[in-house]
Amino acid sequence: MKKKGIGVLVFAIVAFAGGSYWADGQAAAGDGIQVVMYQNPACGCCGEWVKHMQANGFEVEVHKHDVNVNDIKRQENITPEIASCHTAYIEGYLVEGHVPARDIKRLLAERPTDIRGLAVPGMISGSPGMEQPDGHVERYDVVAFDANNNTSVYASY
Repeated sequence: MKKKGIGVLVFAIVAFAGGSYWADGQAAAGDGIQVVMYQNPACGCCGEWVKHMQANGFEVEVHKHDVNVNDIKRQENITPEIASCHTAYIEGYLVEGHVPARDIKRLLAERPTDIRGLAVPGMISGSPGMEQPDGHVERYDVVAFDANNNTSVYASY
């Protein structure tokens, strides 16, 4: 009888957590969340961010040659203040630049309705995909942005 009760409890916890999320709100490894990313074909750091995302369980579809990433930024009203080298779509949110996977998992677990996405503006040394051989890491913020491109700090590193 106890084994059945434990099984029901585990099922309830998994169902309550949304199926693919652990109780702490972090998506489980190998969860297969689809990412569609647009980048400049010449950019190498974008590929490194893709590896970071894949290592954290995301499936990434990369578009390098079929569209101009600057056209995507204009279409989505990504301003220079929040812009970076690549733009991604993840389950209805925009992700601009080298946002850590852990922050994207948090975003998807919380599902806020008052923001359009997350950004790491610019090209920050030490952010995912921008790791340096000497280990140098600049301090940076991940910012949340809304429909009017108002920003707030979502996470700091």
